[in-house]
Amino acid sequence: MLKIQARSKIPTDYGIFTVYAFSESEEDWTPHLVLVAENTDFSRTVNVRFHSECITGEVFHSKKCECGQQLDVAMKYMSENGGVIIYLRQEGRNIGIINKLKAYALQEKGLDTVEANLKLGLPADGRNFDIAVEMLNILKIREINLLTNNPDKIKSIENSEIILNSRIPLEIASNEVNESYLIKKKDYFGHFLEKL
Repeated sequence: MLKIQARSKIPTDYGIFTVYAFSESEEDWTPHLVLVAENTDFSRTVNVRFHSECITGEVFHSKKCECGQQLDVAMKYMSENGGVIIYLRQEGRNIGIINKLKAYALQEKGLDTVEANLKLGLPADGRNFDIAVEMLNILKIREINLLTNNPDKIKSIENSEIILNSRIPLEIASNEVNESYLIKKKDYFGHFLEKL
């Protein structure tokens, strides 16, 4: 059963967050994390971001995606407005860093982000957001504004008992490297990207 294994306050460039580690076992070295901004009231409508881990974008500032920038914007937004970031350990749309690098190598040969995953025998997007809903339930968060462009994240809330009050867009301007990637997200996955 998923439960809170540990929590602590962490000061960041964007303010102080209480970080919760969620897993079934305290021996899990890669638990899902929840970052809660200081001025967050769970009894009211809570601003929420479901964010999937992206080592290349968040740690190494890769230009192939906008994940690192999205996390920065979300942290700033939550710090200023109150809210929660659910950080899911679903690297590379849940294919893992090794397969992600293999997919990148195929992209260098001309395949797009979806074609590369499928060529490796992997799903175009293997993520599951039900666990994020479970964490919201454990925290007793009942009504949210969801910071997202992804229709699958919206569906995960609509299929739960949590009330979705509104969607808050989180668009990052494209660069010379990731424009085709973002177009694929819009055209194939149906992401709400209005600036492309």
